[in-house]
Amino acid sequence: MDDLLAKVPAAVHFLLRRLRERGHRGWIVGGCVRDLLRGLQPKDWDIATDARPEQVVAAFDHVIATGLQHGTVTVLVGTEPFEVTTLRGEGAYHDGRRPESVQFVDDITADLARRDFTCNAIAIDPQSGQVIDPFGGRADLRAGIVRAVGNAEERFAEDGLRVLRGARFVAALAASLDPATERAMASARAHATFRKVSAERIREEWLKSMHAPKPSQAFSVMLRTGVLGLIAPELLESVGCAQNRYHAFDVWGHAMACLDACEPAALLRLAALLHDIGKPRTRAFSDKTNDYTFYEHERIGAEMVEPLLHRLKFGNDERAKVTALVRHHLICYEPGWSNAAVRRWLRRVGPDLAPDLFRLGRADALGKGLDAAADLARLAEFERRTQQLVTAGAALSVRDLAIGGNELRSELGMAPGPAMGRVLGQLLELVLDEPERNTREGLLEAARRLVGS
Repeated sequence: MDDLLAKVPAAVHFLLRRLRERGHRGWIVGGCVRDLLRGLQPKDWDIATDARPEQVVAAFDHVIATGLQHGTVTVLVGTEPFEVTTLRGEGAYHDGRRPESVQFVDDITADLARRDFTCNAIAIDPQSGQVIDPFGGRADLRAGIVRAVGNAEERFAEDGLRVLRGARFVAALAASLDPATERAMASARAHATFRKVSAERIREEWLKSMHAPKPSQAFSVMLRTGVLGLIAPELLESVGCAQNRYHAFDVWGHAMACLDACEPAALLRLAALLHDIGKPRTRAFSDKTNDYTFYEHERIGAEMVEPLLHRLKFGNDERAKVTALVRHHLICYEPGWSNAAVRRWLRRVGPDLAPDLFRLGRADALGKGLDAAADLARLAEFERRTQQLVTAGAALSVRDLAIGGNELRSELGMAPGPAMGRVLGQLLELVLDEPERNTREGLLEAARRLVGS
């Protein structure tokens, strides 16, 4: 296993060597081992040791006592932090998150036994290079299986978040769920432990899942095990909700396909997951078209998304962006649009949101499950036209006008207030139609006529 050790950074080797010099043993553990075995270079490194926390503190010059009661110390090598955790067994999880007590142990196998999934219960001995794998994690990695360590029901009863972690690992590893593990996850949704999981922790798991190659795998697990209905029951309305002839999938299937087709940015993918959430509540059958319609589903969807994201403790800016993407995701551009119409669309959605709307639009088109070539070509033309107008400096708000409130006050004697706002709004409408009128002289002349009338 020398090839694995060769990928371990010098700082980690230094930490392990210092522990040995003080008479202690140390192992590389957790997700970094999983990544090494998958041929990836880990971003974070965790070390387990038989040294007690106070001994770890004494062994290094720069430490942060991040979790002494649970055996964890953060050691700084230069400015880089590394978590060093004493081998431990655990007592009961009364709060569904942390054990009521820990017992420090000397056996690496006992420490690995408390971990959630076999792929995370693997350690490397830095001296011999031996891979310590008492629960078959390597075999599960090779087979593409996510399996709980030991008794699955006990693992999920200890920490309710493990249900969502399991769903995330299925997507991150492009794996399948061990049947016994999936049954235990489905049972865990009714357990008090899962209901104790905070909204903030659910939010973090959702965002982490968005970085998987196919995030839909995580949300499909949440659906199958029933936890999605506890977290976001609004989404269950999409399951089995038939669409019109322009889609190959029901609303849920389309959301999953759109999610996977979307570029890997967490909030953009969150918008892809939620963009059609309003369709089930707006679906109607049209005798005229002999098909389903979903009038104003984007508006209804935005009204549903904001409180959902608020419930999951997303920040104000995050909620505003995702809600705006859902509200404006339906792009009804036709090649016959005038430049003024394109400018009005840009004014309505905002030039900052437009690039993400085009990214979402491409994923939406691909997620229909039908030939998307025409839709993609139409979006590409629309995006090109918007970019040209933005580059040309098109006025899209009153802030872009060649005059403002100061000129209306000094030249026309207007007082600040609603009337001034109305005049500026009408000037912007003028400039959207005729951008060449956006000059000081031209706008003052138009303003005089507006005030006079």
